[in-house]
Amino acid sequence: MSSVKDAIAQAVDRLADELEALSKQIHANPELGYKEVKACAWLSEFLGKQGFKVEQGVGGVDTAFRATIETGEGPTVAILCEYDALPGIGHACGHNVIATSGAGAGAALAAIRSQLPKGRVHVIGTPAEEGGGGKIKLIKAGLFKDVDAAMMIHGFDRTLLHQDLLGIARATFEFTGKASHASADPWEGVNALDACVQTYNAVAMLRQQVRPDCRIHGIITSGGAAANIIPESASAIFYVRAPAIDTMWDLYRRVVACAEGAAKAAGCGLTVTPHESIYEPMKSSRVLLDLFAANMISTGLKEGAPIPDRKGSSDVGNVSQVLPTIQPMIGIAPEGMAIHTRDFAEAAVKPLARQGMVAAAKTMAMTTYDLLADPGRVKAAREEFAHGR
Repeated sequence: MSSVKDAIAQAVDRLADELEALSKQIHANPELGYKEVKACAWLSEFLGKQGFKVEQGVGGVDTAFRATIETGEGPTVAILCEYDALPGIGHACGHNVIATSGAGAGAALAAIRSQLPKGRVHVIGTPAEEGGGGKIKLIKAGLFKDVDAAMMIHGFDRTLLHQDLLGIARATFEFTGKASHASADPWEGVNALDACVQTYNAVAMLRQQVRPDCRIHGIITSGGAAANIIPESASAIFYVRAPAIDTMWDLYRRVVACAEGAAKAAGCGLTVTPHESIYEPMKSSRVLLDLFAANMISTGLKEGAPIPDRKGSSDVGNVSQVLPTIQPMIGIAPEGMAIHTRDFAEAAVKPLARQGMVAAAKTMAMTTYDLLADPGRVKAAREEFAHGR
């Protein structure tokens, strides 16, 4: 390693205990999307102490922040943090580690500020990744307008330079029928739950006819008030995922058709409400990934076996569609452990999670340094992005 990168690694090591304590604090106080008041304040306070200029409530989002250090005219690199939890199971996606890895990378760069090449580093706090689309709001608000490259990591059961992310569209189906006594006068009723169940079953059959890299899943959110009343209302939410936007919207229309057919068969009314947050597929920058891979060697990260059949979605995909972006997966849990499980939530504060957090912070900081030190790399990344490679 160069002397500067050695200094970056040493800075992260000095902060490791504080970063782990912050990670555990966020983990012990799980907050849902757009309600991450404590996590946002703690991360902002930490970065402020490292010498960052911190702005809270950026982009019109109360729990978003932007922390900045500037050393002169040069490239602008953004390191992204997520810190929202899942309902019921807390930090079962390891966002506490994502947040502190990003904050740690920024803190390490601030520690060597006198040796940083000219440019600007943003650490951006992006709320509500779990369905709320915080990054989408920040994109629309212009926070990424002048950013040349962006990066973040995600916790996983192994380290992977790149993992495909699917685009995702969501819709709520609300069925309306007519209430009646379920025993005395069932023929007077129109059963909204029947339409809802028929939709669920039709989607289940549709899964046989979709490509293996697509996903459809949903839940019935309301099914009636009492068993002796024909349900006059019922509702469901469905998610549709695909690796390409056109494929996603085609599949979305087929799912809506399932609901429309079920409503017609049951004699019910139907209201379809698309969700605003449309997550786009991930478009990783090869230039940035190559830099990240080179820096992994010195931080102890080793890439694991690829797993092409495990694909989720994230609003970082939307960022990747507007500027060069990467999101490597970092091992913070035993291999084979699924995310969005209680086991993964427990693993997110274990020694392996600390190890992954520290290594990820070092690697992102070093990669950011490389981009600032060689604006030609930034130019190459932007040219690659513009040509869709």
